[in-house]
Amino acid sequence: MIKVSKTTLIRTAAAASVVLLAGCSQEPAELPVSFSKDVMPVLQQHCSECHMPGGVGEVASGLDLSSYEGTMKGTKFGAIVRPGDSTSSTISILIEGRADPSINMPHGDRPPLTKEETDIIAKWINQGAKNN
Repeated sequence: MIKVSKTTLIRTAAAASVVLLAGCSQEPAELPVSFSKDVMPVLQQHCSECHMPGGVGEVASGLDLSSYEGTMKGTKFGAIVRPGDSTSSTISILIEGRADPSINMPHGDRPPLTKEETDIIAKWINQGAKNN
């Protein structure tokens, strides 16, 4: 019979508990953001009035936000979405108010996007800006 001290037994039990709890303390995986279900409704509410074919914003910049393809094509000046990098994606810079006030979006008297709405777009971009 092997003798194990009470201290060794307690230390072993404590170590096992830490290992088991470590797996439980992980944060749940972030749910995927859907372009069609999550992002498109935000774009339709805040952007599509101007950034649709023939709209003032589309004529001025070439940006058509009425579809995934148009969103990913960007403007006549270049892409507005950098998949995986919302921080440097032009669309995020403009809708989060990080650009010059004269070009922040939406323009005029239209209300800015909420933090929740800008977070949806940022998460979608950070998750790869997929057509889902």
